[in-house]
Amino acid sequence: MDTSPPSTLRLTDFSHGGGCGCKISPSVLRDIIARSSPGLLPRDLLVGVETADDAAVYRVNERQAIVATTDFFMPIVDDPFDFGAIAAANALSDVYAMGGTPLFALAVVGMPIDRLPIDTIRRILEGGEFLCAKAGVPVAGGHTIDSVEPIYGLVAIGLVDPEHLKRNRGALAGDALILGKPLGIGIYSAALKKQLLPTGRYETMLATATRLNTPGTALGPMKGVHALTDVTGFGLLGHLLEICRASAVGAKIQFERVPLLPDAAALARTGLVTGASSRNWSSYGHEVDGNLDTTERALLTDPQTSGGLLVACSPDAVDDVLRAFHADGFDRATVIGRIIAGEPRVVVDAGHALPIAARGQATAA
Repeated sequence: MDTSPPSTLRLTDFSHGGGCGCKISPSVLRDIIARSSPGLLPRDLLVGVETADDAAVYRVNERQAIVATTDFFMPIVDDPFDFGAIAAANALSDVYAMGGTPLFALAVVGMPIDRLPIDTIRRILEGGEFLCAKAGVPVAGGHTIDSVEPIYGLVAIGLVDPEHLKRNRGALAGDALILGKPLGIGIYSAALKKQLLPTGRYETMLATATRLNTPGTALGPMKGVHALTDVTGFGLLGHLLEICRASAVGAKIQFERVPLLPDAAALARTGLVTGASSRNWSSYGHEVDGNLDTTERALLTDPQTSGGLLVACSPDAVDDVLRAFHADGFDRATVIGRIIAGEPRVVVDAGHALPIAARGQATAA
């Protein structure tokens, strides 16, 4: 059998949805969890399913707690090594989003063995191992199955001091909201699948999606950081609403302050968006106030694969939080709004005053 991948092989042709865009919609997931039995709830289980947090956390002793999470998906890009690297960065992000440090990982692998060359599968695993090595994390095992579509991801295990644990619960009225990475990964992936991604933007996409959310470890000990999560498949609005519901507060963001990947707005305006974006809006659009046009809505609901950290912190902690981001190379980290008192809703000050074309030029700089 010839195991060399054919030159025309496109991994995205094997999947009905790529990256975090293939997640179950927020409303369906909430309904599933609401109908599930809570099961055993030991005292040392510090974080479970109750607030849709990024990982489970189990206290071992007064100074140590285990952070455990899993994340896997179908190809978002065609290059197998890049797919593996993006999936690994995305899975490890959940540990960082709890203020933790990853310890090791297990690979979750499902592949159509009869249709995908063995060398291609090996390259996917190598991409994941490469990203884990960058994080100082060994891939210590895993599980494989023969599946209809390619699936790859990790079980990620980390460690956190319970005193430094960050959750999506705890945001306070008056807190600033800081986003660590620009939005637009889902839009880029939609353009890539249709072979309409502008020249040079694949490299932009890869650099963004494989950047490890390491500032989360530094944010853990900061007492001024009240809530922390990462923005993934439910889009910025969906994950901000999770903070609002868990913390019993509202939020207000300024669209013109939200960082965007270059050309993301222009691509969205031409209709290059994922199906997950509309599913996201259908799930939580009734909890969002603001006169959003279709492009703004697409950007704010765009499913992010290995997206940025979203931080709610006291105003006097903003400089320290931004320094933590900038120290790790996150130069687009930005204050995008604030937490407000009231019911769990998000108010968006829309950016109609600044034309989308101008907006795209500004974000490309």
